[in-house]
Amino acid sequence: MACRKDTLLLVILLSFVTFYVRARVDIAMDETVSVYSGDPARIHCQYSFSEEPRMMMVQWFVKYPNGSRERISYRDLTMEKVDEGTDYTDRITVAGNNNSETLTIHSVKLSDEREFFCQVNGMAAGNGERKTHLMVFDPPEGPVIEGVPSGISVGHLSKVASCEARKGYPKPNITWYRDETPLVPMNGEINVVTLVTREASGYYTVQSELQYKVPKEDKDSFFSCKVSYLVPGGVRSAPSQTINITVHYPTTTVELWRELPKGLVKEGDTVEIRCQGDGNPPPPFTFNREQQPEVELESSNALLVLHEVTRRDSGVYQCRTLDLDTGEDVVGNMHLTVHYLDPAVVVPKDTEVMSKGESLTATCNALSSLNTSTVWLKDEKEIGRGHTLFLDDATFDTAGEYFCKVSVPSLRGLQTTGSVHIIVQGAPEMKDEETEAVLEERAGKWVNLTCEARGYPRPIIAWSIYGTQNWREVVNRVTEDTVQSLVTLKVSSDTTAICNATNDMGVETKTYSIKSISMVTPPAKFQAESSGIIIVIIIICILLLAILGSVFYFLYKKGKLPCGRSGKQEITTEKPNKEDIVVEMKAEKTEEAVLLKGVNGDKKPTNDQYIDLRK
Repeated sequence: MACRKDTLLLVILLSFVTFYVRARVDIAMDETVSVYSGDPARIHCQYSFSEEPRMMMVQWFVKYPNGSRERISYRDLTMEKVDEGTDYTDRITVAGNNNSETLTIHSVKLSDEREFFCQVNGMAAGNGERKTHLMVFDPPEGPVIEGVPSGISVGHLSKVASCEARKGYPKPNITWYRDETPLVPMNGEINVVTLVTREASGYYTVQSELQYKVPKEDKDSFFSCKVSYLVPGGVRSAPSQTINITVHYPTTTVELWRELPKGLVKEGDTVEIRCQGDGNPPPPFTFNREQQPEVELESSNALLVLHEVTRRDSGVYQCRTLDLDTGEDVVGNMHLTVHYLDPAVVVPKDTEVMSKGESLTATCNALSSLNTSTVWLKDEKEIGRGHTLFLDDATFDTAGEYFCKVSVPSLRGLQTTGSVHIIVQGAPEMKDEETEAVLEERAGKWVNLTCEARGYPRPIIAWSIYGTQNWREVVNRVTEDTVQSLVTLKVSSDTTAICNATNDMGVETKTYSIKSISMVTPPAKFQAESSGIIIVIIIICILLLAILGSVFYFLYKKGKLPCGRSGKQEITTEKPNKEDIVVEMKAEKTEEAVLLKGVNGDKKPTNDQYIDLRK
């Protein structure tokens, strides 16, 4: 009996175990759900039973950092509710159906980054639970970089810059860059000090300081930092602005050059010499000449100014400064050449007297530091090139002022001039080639006679005039080798005027022979012929006046000439004189009466008509 009971109990137990194993629930949930702070988070819970449950309930739990769990929602086949008195009472909603349920957390906070459990219980149909880890993200503010305000000396590990990224979650990371190349910490060369601060709100603030052993080559480098942070589904980064640091390094070389003038230097120029070293900050500089190193030249701001330089200012100039690392002078050199052109020396000097027909060689030279070019001028016209001028077979036209202009083609503005005055001596020469002139002039007329002679010494002109006493000299002009005289005389008879030009070298003469022409009365035959011509002209005028009177008479007869009521009309209102010609036209009694119409149309008898014709 006891054995039978045990057997029955075992069968019942096996049946129960078999049923329990065959009844189960499968739950599917995301392992993590990522969301930005402030956005809603949706956690899905899907489940399925191996057998249809008669009774089912779904509960949501949250696990706090201390490890405790708290239910925040409950639902079964008959009711659904959000638990009161939890952190999520007012911020969650639950929606579901027979095989799934979604928990929605509104306005997610950083503190919501926790594990959320979905527990499904189908009683005899099975039960189980799964969890989802909610991850919350909030990007930090853009990184702010700040370089050290003072300069950084080379050769020492020094702070270069600091970078800060504020209010990020999860904790952001900061990376340093030099010219877009990441800087990796290296012992003794690169060091990065990072400070992370967790605020009460849960946000992280990261501060990073770059310590760097700056070489001289980094004086032109740009530094920056970049913050990288997590976001849902990946990693993002934000770069900072770039900064350039001030690097201090000693001066090792000095450079010296001439700023002004450009090109070659000539005497009288103002010269500016600039000095510059390769150190930073620029050190103080002093100037001196190589041959006088102990004499310091006055300068300002690394600039040496030399006013109105001469050839004595040529030489080597030095600029020097002190190397603080070695304690030795760093020197730069520059050679200055001041070009010059001495005054022109002309041979023969000043004035040279030569005789007609002679030859002369003149030279013009000027000492210069550069090649020169010489041009000879007379009366502002070029007459030759080169240092030598040849004058052959001298004439009076050869005399005058000769200028030589010496210039330096390679240096504009550098030139000098010299001159020589040439005098050609000889007996006087008349300007006109003809030394005798024959004139015919009316008696009583004033005549001007000129005489111009050239020679050296300057000639003297004297006039000898025969045939008239009425003369005078009105012009007498002289130059260095020329004299000009003008006399005026009244012709009264045949006259001879002799101009004598004399100097120590000889005499030259010019003679004027003037033949006097008298005024005479025309012959009698010519007078008779003239009288006949005048008579013919008078006769022709009388005939023309007679014809004109006939025309007026004809017009009068035809009634073409209106007359006044008096029956007489005068063509002219002036009284006739003995020069007037009067034509009287009188009508015969037997002739047919001619009626003239007046202005009013009345008929009047014909009266005698008088027409006064004036010349």
